[in-house]
Amino acid sequence: MRLPHVTWLRAFEAAARHSSFSDAAMELNLTPAAVSQQIRLLEQHLGTALFRRLPRGVVLTDMGQAYAVPVRKSFSEMQSATDSLFNVRRKRKIRIRASITYATLVLAPRLKAFHDLHPDIEVALSTAVWSDRMDHETIDADIRFGTGHWAEADICKLGDEVATLVCHPDHLRRIGPAPTPRQVLEAGVVPVLGSEIEWRRFSDQFDLECPEPPIWLKADSSLIALQSVAAGFGSALIHKSFSQQFLERGSLVSPFDHCLPIREAYYLVLRDKAAGRDEIETFRSWLTG
Repeated sequence: MRLPHVTWLRAFEAAARHSSFSDAAMELNLTPAAVSQQIRLLEQHLGTALFRRLPRGVVLTDMGQAYAVPVRKSFSEMQSATDSLFNVRRKRKIRIRASITYATLVLAPRLKAFHDLHPDIEVALSTAVWSDRMDHETIDADIRFGTGHWAEADICKLGDEVATLVCHPDHLRRIGPAPTPRQVLEAGVVPVLGSEIEWRRFSDQFDLECPEPPIWLKADSSLIALQSVAAGFGSALIHKSFSQQFLERGSLVSPFDHCLPIREAYYLVLRDKAAGRDEIETFRSWLTG
C-alpha cells in the first residue's frame, strides 16, 4: 500500500491528540470540515475507520489507537531532525581586543565560563601589544591599559593593579640564602617596555636604596618577561593579576611582600556604535561583576 498523504496524517495525528476535530482544526489553522474531510480520505485510503464519531467529540477506534502511536512518533522524529539540522539559533557576536598578556593570562582562561552562561554569544578575541584607539570597524571593545583618558565616551575601569617582584626559585637560590631586594635586583632584571621607571618607584616606595639594576633583556610585553624569568633569567616586576598563575604553579616565586601600586589600570573601552547593544552589555556586566 502507498503511504497516505502527509496532510491526512497531520490532521489525524492532531485530532487523535486532542480527541477533537475542532481543536485539531484550530491548531492546524483549518476549518473543522477540512480536518474531517482529510481524515475521511485517510480512512478510505486505509480501508478502516480510525475514529468513532460521537455527539460530543470523537474517540479513536482500536485500529486508530494502534496507528496513532507510530504516526505521532514519526512526526516527533521529523520535528527533532528539522530542529537539530536547520533551526540553529543565530549567534550574536562581540569582537574584543586586548593586550597579548591580558588576553592570554586573564581573559582567555575565563571565556569558557562566559560561554557556559551565554552560549548564544560568540566572542572574537584579538590581541595587540599597544592600543590607544579603535581606528577600524572590526573591534567592538578594547581592554586597554592606561589612565582612562581616551576619546571614546564609554570607558569602564576594571580594577586597580599592584606589581610584585618575581623570579625563578633556582635564580633566587643562586643569589644566596635570605637575599635582600637589592641583591635580587643587582642580579639582573627583565623590564617591560614602557614601565622601566617602575624599578625606581619600587626602590623609592620601600626605601631600598637600590642602584639602577642591570638589564638582561627588555621585553615588549609582560607575557614575554614572565616566560623569560620562568626560564631562570633574572627577575621582573609584574602585575599580580598576570603573575598569580605562575606563582600558584611554583614556576615563579615572589620573595618579598612588597606590592607596588600601579598608577594606570585596565579599562573596558567600547566603540561608540557598540554601546547599548545587548550582547555588549552582557559581556560588560560579566567582566565587571
